[in-house]
Amino acid sequence: MMTDIIADSLTRIRNAANRRLDVTTLLHSNTIEATVSILVDKGYLESYKVKEDGVKKTIKVVLKYDENGHSVINELKKISKPGRRVYKGCDEIKRFKNGYGTYVVSTSKGVLSNDDAHKQKVGGKVLVSIW
Repeated sequence: MMTDIIADSLTRIRNAANRRLDVTTLLHSNTIEATVSILVDKGYLESYKVKEDGVKKTIKVVLKYDENGHSVINELKKISKPGRRVYKGCDEIKRFKNGYGTYVVSTSKGVLSNDDAHKQKVGGKVLVSIW
């Protein structure tokens, strides 16, 4: 039984990037889909597509590499864990890595990037950091 689907998804993306695979498959949840959508918008992933096989849904993610064949993701880390959740206010999540990195935050207005959460003046649980 899997207890943390977000950590599993991040590990699948990291492992696929280390092996220089073009595509990886993630289990579906609304939080995972919103997180992957933010990573695509910020330019860390190429694209994604939700596939349905009857009741079961999966997310097919296309990874992105630079001109030298290295992954554009330097570090992909889960911040809030089942045993320790990390909450930050809107002022605390303003910038990460001097603007080069991104936090993915679960707020009362949905799953947002740190830039969007700061613009909407909401804080929340920090799920993922990426740069």
